[in-house]
Amino acid sequence: MNLQDDMQDIARKALAVSRQLALLKARKKNSILLAMADALEAGKARILEANAKDMTEAENAGLSNAMLDRLRLTEGRILAMAKGVRAVAALKDPIGGQISRWIRPNGLEIVKRRVPIGVIAVVYESRPNVTADAAVLCFKTSNAVILRGGKESIRSNIAIAEILNEGGRKKGLPEHAIQIVETTDREAVRLLVQMEGFVDMAIPRGGEALIRAVADMARIPVLKHYKGVCHTYVDASANQDMALQITENAKCQRPGVCNAMETLLVHEEIAPAFLPKAAALLAERGVELRGDPAARTLVPAMKEATEDDWSAEYLDLILSVKVVPSVQAAVEHINTYGSRHSDAIVAESEAAQTVFTRDVDSATVYVNASTRFTDGGEFGMGAEMGISTDKLHARGPVGLEELCTYKYVIGGNGQIRG
Repeated sequence: MNLQDDMQDIARKALAVSRQLALLKARKKNSILLAMADALEAGKARILEANAKDMTEAENAGLSNAMLDRLRLTEGRILAMAKGVRAVAALKDPIGGQISRWIRPNGLEIVKRRVPIGVIAVVYESRPNVTADAAVLCFKTSNAVILRGGKESIRSNIAIAEILNEGGRKKGLPEHAIQIVETTDREAVRLLVQMEGFVDMAIPRGGEALIRAVADMARIPVLKHYKGVCHTYVDASANQDMALQITENAKCQRPGVCNAMETLLVHEEIAPAFLPKAAALLAERGVELRGDPAARTLVPAMKEATEDDWSAEYLDLILSVKVVPSVQAAVEHINTYGSRHSDAIVAESEAAQTVFTRDVDSATVYVNASTRFTDGGEFGMGAEMGISTDKLHARGPVGLEELCTYKYVIGGNGQIRG
């Protein structure tokens, strides 16, 4: 068989099993998920061995520190994967759930119910934990999943997928419910996302280049975010100690992820007191600052920010800084340069909070908290499929409900339309 035949075979099997998955009861699915979690824990050594080979090859290939961090697995990260699987098993099954119901004057009862999407292709790079997250979220929502990870994590991904299938089969996981594309040929991605009639939706996870490539090639719906240019705005009314803690956490806790802060905006009234303290704190953490003229006047050690800095996703210990005259100016900057991902205001003023949360056009908007919480686990969704900055059909962390579509079920007693 050639590659096109191989991919079509995978897609056909996924489509066939998706109909079987739609009939599984919640208790059965949860039993299978718990067996998968046990298998991950039991298979730690096997996963770590595969990951060590991927890491060696990635380091030799010169991958960035951010990519290496995403690729690296530890015993703790594997246990966290298993914990995530159990968290998903504990969540309410959304399939069949009633979204809304109403009765028409003619007596027709209309019920809107959640149903599986069908077959979902997940294309990702570097992060092997996505293999587990995607597999279990799709399975819980009765979707068949086709996984295609990057070449840098191929061994890790295959090991995780094999272990999930082995564990799940002990409790009745249907064959082909979770499939992984083992070739690293990029042509496989193009074929996969053009499988109209077989694959219902694609979800790319990774760098902007990967996501744009998938979106450009696809003939099926794509759920995505291109990048995370996240902002923290410190208002004139902010509690400065709180603002310092949030600033440090949003930038430094894990800089190589999409919900880390990339731009700090500070109101001009508070900037003379706040910015020098923030700069000193960030310097201790090794952060390079790039500021506008007003910020550099207050902290001369800052480098000069360029126009490109305002829309940069650094994924590193680099931060652009700008002084703004008002909350409205902060909102305008965010809506101009941001990526509609995650943005925060630190403010005691309810009026400033209202303007910010109403007018910032982002999937998640925070008041007095770090942007680092944009995560399915932190939102109580268990694992997540990623963060969507699209407006259709899902936005923000993609959990169980976001992996469903719906149908209308209409009940009558002989009504006909006149």
